[in-house]
Amino acid sequence: MSLTPAMKTNTEVCVRAQTELFGQGRTELADELVTPGCVDHTAPRDIPAGPEGIKAVIGWLHRTFSDLHYQVDDAFGADDRVAVRCTVTGVHSGELAGRPPTGRRFEAMQIHVYRLEDGRIAEHWGARNDLTMLMQLGLLGGEENGHVS
Repeated sequence: MSLTPAMKTNTEVCVRAQTELFGQGRTELADELVTPGCVDHTAPRDIPAGPEGIKAVIGWLHRTFSDLHYQVDDAFGADDRVAVRCTVTGVHSGELAGRPPTGRRFEAMQIHVYRLEDGRIAEHWGARNDLTMLMQLGLLGGEENGHVS
């Protein structure tokens, strides 16, 4: 199956969201890339739908992790769905689950699935390797395991 122009555009939107919106923290892009009713199924339940909810998640990410970067390893789509596999890196520089910053670096794989409407993100699901990240940050037992320098 070859990519249709809409599928290519949808994939580009999602890669841009992952790298620029989430990675660079460019919250001004939320209004452009996200529908007003967008649901982030991975966000905490008290996060509102739409661009304001996405902006809240991004604010938290960048308060908690400095030098945050998403390297897109794979991105592909079919119809209105796009999957993005990426490697996320950063430094734990803010409070996380009530724990003070460790100053440690982490690197973990994530997979994100998006559903788009009219070229904008309408839904998001994420599968993150939080266990690896927490181990690398020294926030779980076995602190020496998986440490990234």
